Amino acid sequence: MAPAKEKVSTLRLVFLVITWYGGNTFYNIYNKKASKMLHAHWTIACAQLVVGIVWSLSMWGAGLRKKPNLTGADITACIPIGLCACIAHGGSVLAMGVGAVSFAQIVKACEPVFAAAVGLLLPPIDVKPVLAYAMLIPIVGGVGLACVKEGKGIDINVEAFAYASVANLAAAFKGKLGGSVTKSLKGDPSKNMDAANVYGIMNIISFLFTVPIVVFTELPTLSEEWEKACAEHGAQAVLTNIALSGFFFYIYNEFAFAFTANVGAVTSSVLNTAKRVIIIVVSSVLFNEAMERNTVIGSAIAILGTFAYSLTSKGKAVAPKSKTA
Repeated sequence: MAPAKEKVSTLRLVFLVITWYGGNTFYNIYNKKASKMLHAHWTIACAQLVVGIVWSLSMWGAGLRKKPNLTGADITACIPIGLCACIAHGGSVLAMGVGAVSFAQIVKACEPVFAAAVGLLLPPIDVKPVLAYAMLIPIVGGVGLACVKEGKGIDINVEAFAYASVANLAAAFKGKLGGSVTKSLKGDPSKNMDAANVYGIMNIISFLFTVPIVVFTELPTLSEEWEKACAEHGAQAVLTNIALSGFFFYIYNEFAFAFTANVGAVTSSVLNTAKRVIIIVVSSVLFNEAMERNTVIGSAIAILGTFAYSLTSKGKAVAPKSKTA
């Protein structure tokens, strides 16, 4: 009977990967469409989180998923992670809203650089093997090459680059701060915090941080921007793209969390790297985003560097030998 169980497990993993990849690809498509229609990107990010909240509440209310059983201390521990998730999500939406989806994905390939830096600066210190740090060189070099245009020199969308970099930094802090907290929550069966519920709670906290950002940055002009979008594209088209982007955003993240819980962070990181290739290719075709020779070569180098970093980062760092009596 063991082989049958292994087969079911393999099929489940394949299903998780397909849903993760498909959801992420469709999210990027509908997010870009929504961002091109409505120039209120924090509002779009906020609305996307609302879709996820409705999904979670429906699952809990219908009894299809156990409700989280968290204490005040548990929720407090999750707040910094939710804040980082808010910034990472908002930064990504803004980066893809003001620039090309493919460019944002290329810059986001630099996330390991930020994660490595945060790991060294924020206790407990996480020292990677020397080979892993060496892999950061082709990541940075590849992104740099992708920004060099033939006959123009360095030519980048500074705003998109900045937003994507902020998203990378926030994601690095989220990973650092969230590791021990989520492990503790998942380790206590009484809290009902499986991978899906962990993401559901983080999604809610992220939304609560996003709302005041919308109020302070976009609310004064939101009515005007909404009227412009509706006049040009129609309210139904705008709402449909926002709703679909929110649905696929939640779906791909939930299944990515579930996949990571089953196989571990290393395998998940490797497949996350491969996912960027698909998104870059699809977005380039659908949105007619130019991919010059340097862009293609540079993005390939950066993505391969990220792939190598994922494989080498979980090895043991060289530690000083302890003396024996």
